Amino acid sequence: MNLVFLGPPGAGKGTIAAIAKDAFAIPHISTGDIFRANIKNETELGKLVKEIMASGNLVPDEVTIKMVEGRLGEEDAKKGYILDGFPRTIPQADALSRMSNVDKVINFVLPKEEILKRLSGRRVCKSTGRTYHIIYNPPKVEGIDDETGEPLIQRDDDKEEAILNRLEVYEKSTAPLIEYYKAKGLLVDLDCSGKPEDILEDLKKILL
Repeated sequence: MNLVFLGPPGAGKGTIAAIAKDAFAIPHISTGDIFRANIKNETELGKLVKEIMASGNLVPDEVTIKMVEGRLGEEDAKKGYILDGFPRTIPQADALSRMSNVDKVINFVLPKEEILKRLSGRRVCKSTGRTYHIIYNPPKVEGIDDETGEPLIQRDDDKEEAILNRLEVYEKSTAPLIEYYKAKGLLVDLDCSGKPEDILEDLKKILL
């Protein structure tokens, strides 16, 4: 089963992907993780991405596409995958259609006020990228990462003004993708206002 998760920041794509990967026995592949793995392993693409990000520029489509293609070619992705954070543009979607058949595109739907509540409460471990939430998924010790013991941070882009800006950017950039997949008959909306376990059950009903 080859799945793409689309949805605004804070809609819960990562949270649902983390439990769905076990339920469906397929890997959760996020572009952020792919970038980090390539940078850590000092691959040629990783070195390039590190340089681009250090200069404050966006990683070009062709570099992201190459990294995703490499990841989809790995053994664990041969039975299926959950793609999170890719594609973000129509050229990326076209490239994905050339490298793999997508079975369903799940569009995570959540009201703006709920997104604000979720994101402003998010806390992150800087070294691992592991995320928590002060209400929904708190660490065992307040303000401390469960595994590394490091202090958690609130990212600048999780502050309200930045969140509203990110949502506006997301809506503009993703609207064409939603139409693209709708036209192909692959898009299904998923209400993400409930508990993760309930959302997973709704997802299973859509897919199984």
